[in-house]
Amino acid sequence: MFDFSHPFFRPLWLRVAITLVCFGWGLMETQIGAPGWAVVFLGLGAICGYKLLLTYEPPKDGK
Repeated sequence: MFDFSHPFFRPLWLRVAITLVCFGWGLMETQIGAPGWAVVFLGLGAICGYKLLLTYEPPKDGK
């Protein structure tokens, strides 16, 4: 669904920010009582954290 090796994701600060926004949004959804959306965004945060922070490899395009 997402191309995690896209050059857009190269800066570390951007990868961290995307992950934190997903987790933050999921926590906000738990606070307002929407458990379905909370699961969606917390799951997305977990996927982003794994793919963008733990296993990220920069694209091999020479830049």
